Amino acid sequence: MTRRNRVDPWGDLHAHPARGLFTGNRGCLVDDERRLVRHHRSSTLWIACLLRFRDWRHPLDEPHIWTPLFFLDDAVALAAGHRPCATCRRADYVAYRDAVEGDGPRLLASELDRRLASERLRRGRGLERAADRPVRRADVDTLPPGAVIVVDGWAHLLGPESIQRFDFAGWRQPTDRPTGPVGVLTPPTSIVALAGGFTPTLHASAAFQPLAPPVKFHEARRSAGAVHHGISAE
Repeated sequence: MTRRNRVDPWGDLHAHPARGLFTGNRGCLVDDERRLVRHHRSSTLWIACLLRFRDWRHPLDEPHIWTPLFFLDDAVALAAGHRPCATCRRADYVAYRDAVEGDGPRLLASELDRRLASERLRRGRGLERAADRPVRRADVDTLPPGAVIVVDGWAHLLGPESIQRFDFAGWRQPTDRPTGPVGVLTPPTSIVALAGGFTPTLHASAAFQPLAPPVKFHEARRSAGAVHHGISAE
């Protein structure tokens, strides 16, 4: 059974057979009968995690503990309002935090979380929250590669020379970059991180790849399912 645990750039959940590079956490999303009943439980702690970490194992839909979600890559996770996990992705978390800080004071993880929480959703309720996402406007030339922008109502990965529309199976074929103002899904804090030097891990379908080495794609696409601490993405 394909569960409704794949995350789109708007932050909503879908059932789709494609697997991604990362899993993540925003609290327990199921009821005692293991039915998906909420979009998020934690209003602040939204993280993106490795598919495999040590020998930790975690169920997909156990009541009263966090429910694993799955992301195509960092661009989608950041656009949806998540940040790198400070435990299983320590180096990425530190790079993200330092890029946000710049020359300012050291930020605690809880401070980053509160900033992101204030940016990713307006007040609302229900499983589908795309309509509650603030879509900010900015000139495309002021945005860093790795941001997710909205063109003709669709989420696109912004690259140095092109854009690519989102699909759960991967970023679609590159098309010409737009000019002028565009809608921006990636929250401002994560835009600062990308502009400040944080290197996102992108899906192999992305037309550009940052200089840092990406997660090995074959490790994230096993026939038995993507696994984080022993988690199957099915």
